[in-house]
Amino acid sequence: MKTLQDKVIAVTGGAGGIARGIAEAILEAGGKVALLDLAGTKLAPVAQALDAGGTNVIAVNADVTDPTSLDGAFAAIAEKFGRFDGLVNNAGVIRMGPAEAATPANLDLELAVNVKGVALASQAAARRLVNGGAIVNIASNAGKVGYRNMAGYNASKAAVISLTRSLSLEWAEKKINVNAVCPGGVATDMLKTVADFITGEDASESEKMLKNMVPHQLGRHIQPIEVGRVVAFLLSDAAQIIRGQSISVDGGDTPY
Repeated sequence: MKTLQDKVIAVTGGAGGIARGIAEAILEAGGKVALLDLAGTKLAPVAQALDAGGTNVIAVNADVTDPTSLDGAFAAIAEKFGRFDGLVNNAGVIRMGPAEAATPANLDLELAVNVKGVALASQAAARRLVNGGAIVNIASNAGKVGYRNMAGYNASKAAVISLTRSLSLEWAEKKINVNAVCPGGVATDMLKTVADFITGEDASESEKMLKNMVPHQLGRHIQPIEVGRVVAFLLSDAAQIIRGQSISVDGGDTPY
């Protein structure tokens, strides 16, 4: 079903693994995608792989912590597609380490990208969603459960869950629907970063650890497009009665 037919969706953190799965799902549903990221050299190949002709996918360099950069990115989207219908706040960073050793610089980075970046990108999007639309935030089951050696990341994702509730409440009158998804156990480079930290960068042990980091009910890693299809649904008109929710998409690991 083409539930996003011709709709234009911006996806931040566009060079990342989950972003590609989200983009694939949006295209599958008939939409068009603007991939936003600071990683310019990594971003263009992703856009090219998704849509070699550049008709339905564009790559736009953007810094989610900089309002001016975001305004320029959304202007580029409008120039290319002539419309704008939704945003996926996917950009995120993680800095592993015990809580007592978390540095101010690492905490600042996690909160700046993972929380402030979501707020600023959402503001920029809301100013352009004059006819309504949808925003989906990529939170994490870490924001509900919390994990060792990830205190800053856990806190930032809990903040995204709370921010989702606030934006949903305040922007309902603008006809902007805001929700979040909370992935866990997704086959991405970020999951490998966690495994590498736990095993001290031992390649063989890290590989074993990754094999164990699967949702127990599912028995395998979640693929990015599986998260993407839930996101695509939340972006669609069919999700109008789902509001301000942070939905676990972690294969059953989180019971709420």
